[in-house]
Amino acid sequence: MNQLITTQENDQGEIIVSARELHEFLEVSTPFRKWFPRMTEYGFVENQDYTTDFFVHPANKQETKDYLLRLDMAKEISMIQRTEKGKQARQYFLNLEKMWNSPEMVMKRALQIADKQVEKLKLENKMYQQQISEYEPKVTYVDEILKSSDLMTVSQIADDYGMSARQFNKLLKEHGIQYKMSGQWLLYSKYKGNGYTKSETTQFNHTDGRPGVSLLTKWTQKGRLFLYEFLKEKGILPTMEQMKMEFYLENEKETTK
Repeated sequence: MNQLITTQENDQGEIIVSARELHEFLEVSTPFRKWFPRMTEYGFVENQDYTTDFFVHPANKQETKDYLLRLDMAKEISMIQRTEKGKQARQYFLNLEKMWNSPEMVMKRALQIADKQVEKLKLENKMYQQQISEYEPKVTYVDEILKSSDLMTVSQIADDYGMSARQFNKLLKEHGIQYKMSGQWLLYSKYKGNGYTKSETTQFNHTDGRPGVSLLTKWTQKGRLFLYEFLKEKGILPTMEQMKMEFYLENEKETTK
């Protein structure tokens, strides 16, 4: 079916339509800012029949308000216009709704939802594995010596090497120590379970006000020592040791003159 008007799918699996795009298709002479409030007077309710949306307009690069309409509202608004364009839009939405509710499309959406759920479970499983491996009881003499309640952020360790957190994370990724998934840096299985990191839970609010939770990886003192020994083998030293090495080489040069 030819797409007369662009449609989207919201998080609830419903078809939604841009009010601005519908207004343009219907060739309504009334400006959008006046037209849409008039349409809502027919009994439509915000957050039930439509939601407010914002986007950056490609012409003037300004934030512009739009409204995302549920299909029932889009059909009724099209019928209200009593024009040929309105008739075309309504028929288009009716055909789209029929196709959307066909057994094939219902099955397809069900499979897509299942796939998303599987991916979500895989991600959660990886995070749980990371946390479990961090808390496995592997106490050794070295563990006791390095035992400390002080955890370090990657920014603090990166500063020892004269790097930014982004540069240091990229360095560890390039050397196969960690990888990023869903915003959190996770250790590859080769380095898990050694007490190098701890995951801390942080709470935040989404832009729409919904509460969210994210995991932040912090390094233990044992992990910090591991990074030092690993990077030292690669010729990468903390700034303090680099200065000492430069001083030593400079003195060595002076004594051989």
